[in-house]
Amino acid sequence: MFYEITAKSHVRVPPVLLKQDTKEAVLQILNETFEGHISNSVGFVIYVVEVLKIGDGIIIPGDGAPYFETEFKMITFIPEVQEVCLGKITDITNFGAFINIGPVDGMIHVSQTMDDFISFSKSKVLTGKESKKTLKVGDKCRARVIAVSYKDLANPKIGLTMRQPSLGNLKWIEEDLKKGKKSKDKKE
Repeated sequence: MFYEITAKSHVRVPPVLLKQDTKEAVLQILNETFEGHISNSVGFVIYVVEVLKIGDGIIIPGDGAPYFETEFKMITFIPEVQEVCLGKITDITNFGAFINIGPVDGMIHVSQTMDDFISFSKSKVLTGKESKKTLKVGDKCRARVIAVSYKDLANPKIGLTMRQPSLGNLKWIEEDLKKGKKSKDKKE
């Protein structure tokens, strides 16, 4: 889920940026500092949107740069367990598929891709033995978040599943809806 978060920080503005408007310089430093930052409290920082308040600058002896206490808004992505995400398959391996769900890739273990026996081909395609459903790089899919781990902040893990109704490759979902409509029409 994407959020707009208000935060506070002390921002060091290097002397070279003092020629600029203070608000622009602070915004530049905030984006350089926080864009791409990952933590379990704010998730994945996309970017700093706006500087709300800038306090008086303080100069620390021996450092020619002023420090400003700053309040600002930033956009973050915090994946939440049970959240349904739309994404695109970026890679397929013999153990599963990776799906881009915004600023990060999540992993769908092969056992969570579909209710079928799965085979993996060297051309990076997962195929269901009985259903003949295929999953390949570039497919658009809907998946549910089942696990989030920030144990390694440099490489957070997001586990996903597509083994529930209305999840999976969007082509599969569309086919299932068509089949459901045809069987409903036959009953009437």
